[in-house]
Amino acid sequence: MRRARKQHPEFEPTALYAYPQHLRDGIAHLPQAPGVYIFHGQDGDLPLYIGKSVNLRHRVLSHLRNAEEARMLRQTVRIEHIRTCGEIGALLLEARLIKQMHPLFNQKLRRSKQLCAWQLPPEGEPQVPQLVFSKDIHFAHTPRLYGLYSSRHAAVQALQSLADQHKLCYGLLQLERLAPAKPCFRALLQHCGGACCGKESRTAHDARLLQALQAIQVSCWPYPGAVGLVESWEGQEQIHVIHQWCYLGSADTEAQARTLQQQATGFDADGYKILCKPVLGGTHPLIALWNKELA
Repeated sequence: MRRARKQHPEFEPTALYAYPQHLRDGIAHLPQAPGVYIFHGQDGDLPLYIGKSVNLRHRVLSHLRNAEEARMLRQTVRIEHIRTCGEIGALLLEARLIKQMHPLFNQKLRRSKQLCAWQLPPEGEPQVPQLVFSKDIHFAHTPRLYGLYSSRHAAVQALQSLADQHKLCYGLLQLERLAPAKPCFRALLQHCGGACCGKESRTAHDARLLQALQAIQVSCWPYPGAVGLVESWEGQEQIHVIHQWCYLGSADTEAQARTLQQQATGFDADGYKILCKPVLGGTHPLIALWNKELA
């Protein structure tokens, strides 16, 4: 029998864990406040990991006590932090820095070059989802988009899952080919409502599809220009400048925020997920950064 290859101790996540005393003095200044923290390595000030928290001190201390992060802690030489005025600012800054700096130990929030969504045709036409990509159309002002996916495979899997939950026809969704005048295979198993063979109308099928997609509909950017989302923490304020769901930066005053205005370069899925609820839900004050008042 072939013996399993032994992994080098350096790459064992919990190998040789010891509390990183060399970092203890460097975190004494960390506040119990929101912000972003950066673990820096030695080679060229390489960022190893970027994270965010509403309590910087508590979160960084939890890293230092985590034996599963022993490898990262051994490579860390210093920890930097950037204060924000709340969780939204921390989320936005974390996402931006990860995309800019590509830290070694961050796997999420990397920029997707294949961002895609399902688009439905106008009302009155058969509702057949078509996969569209953000490199071809601007998702911030394209109507009837549903779901945000990092790849074609992920989008297809998500649509198949919705079809399974709501007894939608794979054939009518163009997820598989339909044989002429024959029901789809899933209809024979009673996993499809039967729109492919006359057991239900196409109208009923499409109505169920729309209902299933409602929860993942992508909202269009609702304003004619950039807005400033105001976030406060213990008497301090930050204004996060947003245009077409893209985060353009933060400022301390409205005058400074206006200097950050620029055209958003593209649709950012991470920015959309962070900002959609606070922008549309009215949970934070918004400042119109174009020459009109907010409606």
